[in-house]
Amino acid sequence: MSMHADTARRYLDGQLLIAMPGMADSRFDRSVIYVCAHSADGAMGIVLNQPAGNISFPDLLQQLDIISDDQAILLPSGIDEIQVHRGGPVETGRGFVLHSPDYFIENSTLPIQENVCLTATVEILKAIVDGDGPRNALLALGYAGWGAGQLESEIQANGWLNCPADPGLIFGPDLDGKYDNALRKMGIAPGMLSSEAGHA
Repeated sequence: MSMHADTARRYLDGQLLIAMPGMADSRFDRSVIYVCAHSADGAMGIVLNQPAGNISFPDLLQQLDIISDDQAILLPSGIDEIQVHRGGPVETGRGFVLHSPDYFIENSTLPIQENVCLTATVEILKAIVDGDGPRNALLALGYAGWGAGQLESEIQANGWLNCPADPGLIFGPDLDGKYDNALRKMGIAPGMLSSEAGHA
């Protein structure tokens, strides 16, 4: 095996990070993060199970000047049910959409896995409004970012568990259940983890 292949295998693109109970950063308590990009330079990911709170999708469309106040009442039914997530503490005013690969913008969409892409342009939001968007989408404001070597050291310090992601968990509507479901995916019964250091 070449050294390059061995190095590449340590990167966690397309994996889920599951916060351990002893997570030092309270912003990530019980969070499940999808890793979009990971390299020697650092990593970025989207938190999958934190609602953005007081902002609805139509509110966001107005804030980003995609629609005017008058157009808000003309939006297609179902648009107001799209959940806006808190994707992380970096660039919280910017929208990031994880989505199925049936939607793709050349030079803007980043394919991460066979069935998950990331697009961070307003075009995808317009497409969702027009009914031309992806079949599956998770809309987040902001992202989680790590500098070079930072994520690796947090994992070594038992801050995170990681496992392969699946679209059902990424795009599923049950935000409250994502943490427990991610643990079950790893064969860990929720409640088995303690906040003590050491591997579960």
